Amino acid sequence: MFKKTVTDLLETALIERPDLFLIEFSVGSDNHIKIIIDGDNGVLVEDCMFISRAIEHNLDREEQDFSLEVMSCGATEPLVNKRQYKKNLERTLKVKTASGKIEGTLTKATDDTITLAWKVREPKPVGKGKVTVKKEASIAFDDIIEAKVMIKF
Repeated sequence: MFKKTVTDLLETALIERPDLFLIEFSVGSDNHIKIIIDGDNGVLVEDCMFISRAIEHNLDREEQDFSLEVMSCGATEPLVNKRQYKKNLERTLKVKTASGKIEGTLTKATDDTITLAWKVREPKPVGKGKVTVKKEASIAFDDIIEAKVMIKF
C-alpha cells in the first residue's frame, strides 16, 4: 500500500515535469525510498528537491516512518533509458554488445537504434604507410549490453 502511494506521487510529479524521467525507483522493506532521475537538460539540485517535496509533503510521518533519497543519475553510470541517448548526442560512448566493444561518437539515436562514428588508422590500400578512415556502426538497442558516456577532460 505504501509503495503504491509513493509510486502515484512520483508519477504525478514526473507528469508535472516532463523534462525529467525516472532511471531507478525502489522502496525497501524498511520504507527507504530511493529515486534516481535524469533530465533531457540534465538534473539540478532544484529538480531533486522538487521530486523530494512532491513525495515527502504528501506523506504523513505520523502514519508511516520512511526515509527518502532522491538523486540524479551519475556521470559514470551506464545509460538505461532511450532518452539518455538522445541527450548525449555528439558525446563519446563506449558500448558493449555480445559481439564486442565499440567506442565512438554518438551521432544518431532513434527509437530502435543508435549510430556511432569513429576514426581508425589502417594500412594504405597501395604503398606504405597508413591512412585515417572514418567508420560507422548502427547498433540496435536490443543488442546493447551496456553503454557508458566517456568523460574526457
